[in-house]
Amino acid sequence: MAGGGASALIWPAKGEYVGSRQCAICHPAQARSYVASSMSRALEPIGKCEILTRHPRMEWSDGPYRYTIEKTADGRFRYRVTDGAESAEATLLYAFGQGKAGQTYVYESGGRYYESRVSYYKELDRMDLTVGAQNLRPVNIEQALGRLMSPGEARDCFGCHTTAARRGNDLQLDKFENGVQCEDCHGPGAAHIASIADGKPKPGTIRSLKGLNAEQTNDLCGSCHRTWETIMLLKIHGTANIRFQPYRLTNSSCFLSGDRRIACTACHDPHAPPSTDPKAYDAKCAACHNTANEAIRKKVCKVAAEKCVTCHMPRYEVPGSHHEFADHWIRVAKAGEKYPD
Repeated sequence: MAGGGASALIWPAKGEYVGSRQCAICHPAQARSYVASSMSRALEPIGKCEILTRHPRMEWSDGPYRYTIEKTADGRFRYRVTDGAESAEATLLYAFGQGKAGQTYVYESGGRYYESRVSYYKELDRMDLTVGAQNLRPVNIEQALGRLMSPGEARDCFGCHTTAARRGNDLQLDKFENGVQCEDCHGPGAAHIASIADGKPKPGTIRSLKGLNAEQTNDLCGSCHRTWETIMLLKIHGTANIRFQPYRLTNSSCFLSGDRRIACTACHDPHAPPSTDPKAYDAKCAACHNTANEAIRKKVCKVAAEKCVTCHMPRYEVPGSHHEFADHWIRVAKAGEKYPD
């Protein structure tokens, strides 16, 4: 879901895309590190889906409904549900999510796109209901198979999980690059590459993200990860909003102070996977809190000297996600406190 005022930058209507391989010619270091990022595999065509390759047949039941995802003789993946009396099935086309937490599947029917009612979850190593499906009981076998995505929802989902599938406000799936690649953040690269080839690099032919302040970075990342404005408009309350990091960060005193260092990129290298080691972020915290400024220095934590994020960014599970997300509302968290919304 798009958020903030950055949509024109993230999804330009004009400009020619060249693909990340062209970018890698001049930026090999970033290309090598980024390929391991889950964002680079935010969408996979079913034929290249590693999870389904490892699990060529999965079964799971929800009440009267029995679900199956099975690889067919021609290499496709058939998705089927039956209640014993009726059945419905479809051929899966896309896998959304790299599988760090889970992976949801999309299929097409009658020119419209549907989200599978079941998803794969890493913690379970099997299927379960897709997040949100717990509160939507199907009234027929077609609804048991999947949920119809509105045109706007399909556009936003593909827009955030691919590069160049969304152009302006239009969805075009005839030509795009899988996952979030270089040109998704930096913009179409044809004009930039042409100017390099001419030996006369022209400013403004590629989007430079250097010099953005914390709010600008938050809006840019929030175009997909959702900003404060988007969450307010959608009225997403409770732990369901824990996974929208730009929104949560906006509520932090660090961010509200106006310090330009409190941006998404302060802790996360956009060209590499985020570290899973809590100690890796200690230096980021100390960059501000171990300071000569007396007012800030007095607030340095007296409880522990390392793994700051384990206390100040507690983890919560989105209902039905089987995964705990770090809360980016950085604060002095107290045991037993009510989830700050």
